[in-house]
Amino acid sequence: MLKNFVQSVGVINIILLLCVLSIIVVSEYLYLTGNKLDAIFIAFWAPTILGFMNYFKYRK
Repeated sequence: MLKNFVQSVGVINIILLLCVLSIIVVSEYLYLTGNKLDAIFIAFWAPTILGFMNYFKYRK
């Protein structure tokens, strides 16, 4: 099951999605500890990475 998921999505996409998830977690941590401007700045990275993933996927 996991092997089929990796083959259908791709290893690079899974790595990038894990990076996006970690960015969201770090941003939430920063926001809850009081560094709100840093959290907002880092939070913008997640949709940017997802946007690049879509761009390169459909660029053909």
